[in-house]
Amino acid sequence: MKRLAILCAPFLLVAASAWAADPAAPNLAIDNVHIRVADPAQARDWYIKNLGATAGEGATQVYFGKMLIAIVKTDKPEPSTGSAIDHLGLSFPDLDAKMKELQAAGVKIVTPVRDVPGLFKLGFIEDPWGVKIEVVQDTERLGFHHVHLSAADPDAALKWYEDMLGGQRDKLKGRIEGLRYDGIWLLVSKSATAPVSSGERAVMSVGWRIRDINQAAGAFKAKGAKTVVEPRAIGKLWYAFFEDPNGARVELLQRPAQ
Repeated sequence: MKRLAILCAPFLLVAASAWAADPAAPNLAIDNVHIRVADPAQARDWYIKNLGATAGEGATQVYFGKMLIAIVKTDKPEPSTGSAIDHLGLSFPDLDAKMKELQAAGVKIVTPVRDVPGLFKLGFIEDPWGVKIEVVQDTERLGFHHVHLSAADPDAALKWYEDMLGGQRDKLKGRIEGLRYDGIWLLVSKSATAPVSSGERAVMSVGWRIRDINQAAGAFKAKGAKTVVEPRAIGKLWYAFFEDPNGARVELLQRPAQ
């Protein structure tokens, strides 16, 4: 019996660790980001014309692959820089050519293209409403590439998302710690000062698709996440909004079964 207990102990330890690693609200996929602009129709056209997005079903939607950009109207656009959701990342096969095209179109270039050894070519642009966008040349992941958060403690921030929503821990190009959701990266940089809440900024929120809105919302509340919008429905779609400990707004969506 003693030998059996000794043999079983490692198994029980592994099982307990696996159980502890189960996320509070397992995600089905990363689903969307919400951006806030003064003119949604103009923003929709801008993303299609300049960045290769495809039109969504609604007049305030565009897609990069399966990733939805939901466009929300605001009278006071505030830049994403300095908020808990600092910027978005898009990947192109030839970044030099893309940046020349963007410059010719009058797009605001924040940082010219540079080649980071061991990583890839990258630069920064900004849309007319303050959404900062990192443009990269990562042939392993073209299209919508990443969401980049800002936090005082990046490791703790990543751990929060892993505990709450899961995701695959990995290192981008073996260098930058992050989480992957169906290929899309969630990255976090250390902020010099406390980031402001993303709720009133140009990149408002990041959304994950989940199976059960009530279970997920209950789990977020049980873990102490700040509730912004209680679960509610638009037709057959259910959603809720919370904030992470750094002020990044998180949307949970239960889409109708297809």
